[in-house]
Amino acid sequence: MGLVPSKWRGTCQDETKNAVTCNRKLIGARYFNKGYAAYAGPLNSSFNSARDHEGHGSHTLSTAGGSLVYGASVFGYGNGTAKGGSPGARVAAYKVCWPQVNNGGCFDADIMAAFDAAIHDGVDVLSVSLGGDASDYFTDGLAIGSFHAVKRGIVVVSSAGNDGPKDASVSNVSPWMITVGASTIDREFTNYVALGNRKHLKGMSLSTKGLPSNKFYPVISSLDAKAANASAQDAILCKPGTLNPKKVKGKILVCLRGENPRVDKGEQAALAGAVGFILANDMQSGNELIADPHVLPASHVNFSDGAAVFNYINSTKNPMAYLTRVRTQLGIKPAPFMASFSSKGPNTITPEILKPDITAPGVNIIAAYSESIGPTDQTFDKRRIPFNAQSGTSMSCPHISGIVGLLKTLHPDWSPAAIKSAIMTSARTRDDNMEPMLNSSNLKATPFSYGAGHVRPNRAMDPGLVYDSTVNDYLNFLCAIGYNETQLQIFSQKPYKCPKSFSLTGFNYPSITAPNLSGSVTISRTVKNVGTPGTYTASVKAPPGISVAVKPNKLEFREYGEEKSFRLTLKAKGRRVAEDYVFGRLIWSDGQHYVRSSIVVKA
Repeated sequence: MGLVPSKWRGTCQDETKNAVTCNRKLIGARYFNKGYAAYAGPLNSSFNSARDHEGHGSHTLSTAGGSLVYGASVFGYGNGTAKGGSPGARVAAYKVCWPQVNNGGCFDADIMAAFDAAIHDGVDVLSVSLGGDASDYFTDGLAIGSFHAVKRGIVVVSSAGNDGPKDASVSNVSPWMITVGASTIDREFTNYVALGNRKHLKGMSLSTKGLPSNKFYPVISSLDAKAANASAQDAILCKPGTLNPKKVKGKILVCLRGENPRVDKGEQAALAGAVGFILANDMQSGNELIADPHVLPASHVNFSDGAAVFNYINSTKNPMAYLTRVRTQLGIKPAPFMASFSSKGPNTITPEILKPDITAPGVNIIAAYSESIGPTDQTFDKRRIPFNAQSGTSMSCPHISGIVGLLKTLHPDWSPAAIKSAIMTSARTRDDNMEPMLNSSNLKATPFSYGAGHVRPNRAMDPGLVYDSTVNDYLNFLCAIGYNETQLQIFSQKPYKCPKSFSLTGFNYPSITAPNLSGSVTISRTVKNVGTPGTYTASVKAPPGISVAVKPNKLEFREYGEEKSFRLTLKAKGRRVAEDYVFGRLIWSDGQHYVRSSIVVKA
């Protein structure tokens, strides 16, 4: 790579023997731990380092901006060329999270200090794969820090959270951030569970070991293998100390997903003497399968197949099973579908803003990994690998960050809001079967799962129209939700006078949400032409029980940068309107561009 850009003011900050050294790719690495130290007590010198001892930072940063690496794989699976979303980008790491002490590991003081440093250093994109419970913006360090970044033209991308499929679980809900959910890709690492009743059940794994071929083994439920002093609830989950080795030894053990880490269940099986391990989804996890680098031959099966395994064990005198070796499979259908762990709307802080904004690949993602920890991120794992597969909205967030980097290069004049709009309005809501995207329970997913839909980077390059916003629009948004002058100054840094009248119905967001529709409401929006001149016509798929009128329903643009406004009136039809949320969409099209907005209404 060429010389580091002259605008860069960052540094490599490290005071340990095993110091991080910068180069022309990794141009900055800083650590922030004063907030953590104030809570946890004095820290030893090993904490004065930006080095990644956990793998999370390496994985996310390489996903966002890693260069091309040929022959990357996880134990030989998924072999190919790895590259980040913006492979030509310079990258910098800002370490704000530390080992948990009394449920605390990432502190607002450290997060906000890192935002300040990144702004000073000259970053263009901030990829923030962390978050906590949603809270008021003036008490949320991520919301405050990201506001100051956006104010300076930096795009901030954040994770929606991993608390799904529970409703209203989404975090990082401020409208100036891009909030990202997680969905699957069309590649899987599959193997099969063969039962003695000739049933073959498809599972997933990254186990390096396989069982000797053509030999079936006794299979036992962890409930039947529970230790005398263990509860049935803990034993079915294969928690530490709940298994009786005499019952497990030489058998394939079946455990239920939930509570304790998936890979730890496999470790407990191995410690008890199991030759293999079947991880069965609970009902909440549905069809979501994760390929984990288990320490013994293993297979992760979905809820219905797990139930079939338990039924077989309970109905057979001598149940037997076999696990096939893992294979990489491409062209999986349907894909994408929403991960069950991906946090969902509605937005609990400002229901008028739909969150998440977008979904991106976040399941079984291969990226770079720290070699100071094993691939399971557990102390018992002594293996070391340079690439690993991980799942979470932490993995989907940097996909969007990489795309943002490309869009900023292509369109340096676009604001953070314009880039967000381009990504959102060009997204898709259908899978590779051309059917509506599903969730992990095989039910139709909604905008509360995917926001605008699954990202389409190439379409985002030329969106046609964008919904733009300025810093003053965001301050007016805070005025509209009732923030006083003191609270506003946390964001504005100087006195800001609220307009006499500003309603959230006029906040120029790329999605449209009416959470408390009583009778009718009129929502105003403004779109800016960032493509060729043309006439756009509105088409609407109205939410069930709601009428939607768009005025005007034609917008003519004669030049680049021209703006036009429209009004969209939502009206409940009669008294039989459902009292839960309903969904529709608005599309502006000139025949070449399709500018899509989700419509979310609760009457």
